[in-house]
Amino acid sequence: MDVLTWTGSLGPILNPIFLAVAGAMAVCIVAQILLGLIPSATYVTGSAMAAKRGPSDYAALGTKYTFMALVVFALIYLVGGILQPSIENKGIIGAISTRLLPVWISLVVLFAVSITFKRKLGLYGKLFDSPIGMIGFGMVMFWVFTGIYAGFGWILTHEPLVQVSGMKNKVPGTALTEEGLYPYYLLGGDNLARDVFSRMIAGSTEVLKIAPFATVFAFMVGITLGLPAGYYGGKLDTFLSFLANLVLAFPVILLFYLLVTPEIVLTGIPTYMAAVLFLFPIIFLCILFNSRFFTQPQKRNVYIGVTLVVGLWIYLGIAWDADPLGIISLPANILVVFVSVVFVNSPTVFRIVRGLVLDIRTRDYVAAGQTRGEGPWYIMLWEILPNARGPLIVDFCLRIGYTTILLGTLGFFGLGLSPESPDWGATINSGRRLLSVYPHPALAPALALMSLVLGLNLLADGLREESLKD
Repeated sequence: MDVLTWTGSLGPILNPIFLAVAGAMAVCIVAQILLGLIPSATYVTGSAMAAKRGPSDYAALGTKYTFMALVVFALIYLVGGILQPSIENKGIIGAISTRLLPVWISLVVLFAVSITFKRKLGLYGKLFDSPIGMIGFGMVMFWVFTGIYAGFGWILTHEPLVQVSGMKNKVPGTALTEEGLYPYYLLGGDNLARDVFSRMIAGSTEVLKIAPFATVFAFMVGITLGLPAGYYGGKLDTFLSFLANLVLAFPVILLFYLLVTPEIVLTGIPTYMAAVLFLFPIIFLCILFNSRFFTQPQKRNVYIGVTLVVGLWIYLGIAWDADPLGIISLPANILVVFVSVVFVNSPTVFRIVRGLVLDIRTRDYVAAGQTRGEGPWYIMLWEILPNARGPLIVDFCLRIGYTTILLGTLGFFGLGLSPESPDWGATINSGRRLLSVYPHPALAPALALMSLVLGLNLLADGLREESLKD
C-alpha cells in the first residue's frame, strides 16, 4: 500500500484554497504590524477628536477574517475526513479525526450542556462568556477526554510498547505489512518501530494520572497550613513561612531533579515524605466537616468517620503500599514523582493562601463572624476560603501546566517514570537523537505538551477575567 497523504481525497480541492488563505493571513499580519507604526489620521467632530479607519484597521480586519476562514477549513478537514469511506480517502488528518470521534462527541455534548445552563453554573458558567476561556477550556478538555478514552484503549491504533518489524523511523502514513493490525502508522514509527500516534495519545493518560491529583494534594497541604498562618499570624506564621521560604530557596527544577534521583529514592526519603504529605487531605476534610457540622454532632461524626475510614484506607495503599484489601497501590516510580510534585508546589500555594488570608481577614464579614461567636476554623474555611476561590482556581490551572512541564522535563532526563513509559517527555527525548533526519517522533509529543499547557494558560486567563467581574 502507498503512504497516506495528509488530507486524502479532500486535498486536491481544498489544499490550494487553504494555502492561499494562509498566505493572505500572513500578508495581513505583516501589513498590520508595519502599518501600526504609522500614526492614524484624525478629524474633529464638534469638540471631539476621532480617528479615521486607516489601512492598519483594514489589515486587522483581514487578519480576523482570514483566521476565521482557516478555522472553518480546519473543521472541514476534520469533519470531511470522518465522512470519507476509506482510510485512503480520509488521509492522515481524516483517519486521526475518526479515531478521535469519541472525544469530539464528548466535547460537543459538554459545550452544549454548559452553554445551555451557564447562568446556573457560577464561575464555571461565566467561563463561557470569555472567548479565551472557552478556547483554553476546549483544549484542556480535549486532552482530558483523550486521556480517559485512551486509558480504555478506544483511540489507540496500536499498543504503545508494541514494535512492528520494518517500521523503524517510518514517515507518517506508512502502511504495515503485518496482518491483523491497524493498517497504518498514522504519525510514523519511532527509533524502536513503535507507533508515534499511539504513544502520543497514551502519554495524555500518563499526564492525567499525576498532574491534576498531585496539584490537588499540593493545594490541600498549602491551604491547610496557609489558612492558620495568615489568620493567626505571630510565631506560627513566622515558623511556617520560614519552612516555605527554605524550600523555595532551591531552584524548582534542581529540587525536583534531586528528589527523584535513584540515590535519594533508595534512602526511603520519598516514602517518609509521602507518609507526612498524604495525611493532609484527611486532616483538611476532618477539619472541614467538624467546623461545618459542629452544632450537629451526629452528622459530623458520620462525615468524619467515613473520611477517616476511606481516607486511611487510601492512605495506606498509596503511601505505604499496605492496602489490607490489596486494591489500592501506587507504583514506586509514580509515587516518587507524585510526592515530589506535592512537595515542590505546596510552599508556593501556602504563600498564596497566606497572602489572601492576610487581606481578607480584615473584611467586615469576617469581623461579623467573630462577633457571632463562630470558631476560627469555621471562619477560615467557610468565610475566608470561598472568597479567595478566584485567585486559587486561576493558580490551580496554571500549576497543573507547570506540573505538566516538570513531568515532561523529568521524562526528558529519564527520571521518575519507567523508561518504556509513553509519557511525552520520555518520547521527546527518545526522538531528539534523530531530530534532524526524522523529526516526527519528537515533534508529535512536543506539540501535544505545548497545546495542553497553552490550553491551561488560556483557561486561567479566562477564569481570571471572569473572576474580576464578581
